Amino acid sequence: MKGGARVLVIVPAHDEEESLPRTLAEVRAVAPAVDLLVVDDGSRDGTARAARAGGVPVVRHPVNLGVGGALQTGFRWAVEHGYDVGVQLDADGQHDPAWLAALLEPVLAGACDVSIGSRYVARTGYRAPVARRFGMVLFSGLVSAVLHRRITDTTSGFRAYNRPVMEVCQHDFPKDFPDAPLLIALARRGFRLQEVAVTMRERRAGRSFYTLGKSLYYPYKNLLASLMALLQRPV
Repeated sequence: MKGGARVLVIVPAHDEEESLPRTLAEVRAVAPAVDLLVVDDGSRDGTARAARAGGVPVVRHPVNLGVGGALQTGFRWAVEHGYDVGVQLDADGQHDPAWLAALLEPVLAGACDVSIGSRYVARTGYRAPVARRFGMVLFSGLVSAVLHRRITDTTSGFRAYNRPVMEVCQHDFPKDFPDAPLLIALARRGFRLQEVAVTMRERRAGRSFYTLGKSLYYPYKNLLASLMALLQRPV
């Protein structure tokens, strides 16, 4: 990688046995210099077995902690093992590893601390479900107002974080929805955020984390967490 930086792709996975092998193979094909870690977040299928079969290390949670808990585990592992950059990438195939180089470039160049893969910086034809679209518009407006700059895709789970960010996040991280509240908290700590245009795909298998119930619950929980991030004094 650029400048000898060590990059770890962190793949949170919950019951993703079907889609995981292809996702890992795609990352290896387009970015052979990066390392991979699967965080099996309380899966009841063969997710961990599928990762190990692909030669990828696995950290397992005995129970499901959610995306935030899985990422926090990944950040701790990355810091302990000396990585310079951590990339968050979903197991379900929605995030195209072909965009990894573009996502990493501004972080590796020191232009920002967090790079966010956005579906909306450029026109890609992506259309989110109605329930999720409401949350996207609401929290994009909220984060943009706090940061005094436009952030188009606060719900993107395709991000790159430098080591100082990971060092903070391994101890202080939203457990349920690491979306708008995390971006607000990081910006208030002085970290620089930047969006990168990417395209995303439909999931290949399994079920989305955002079930109907969670999609309805999401705006209220995220709004409360975002307000807490605004009120909390950065440490």
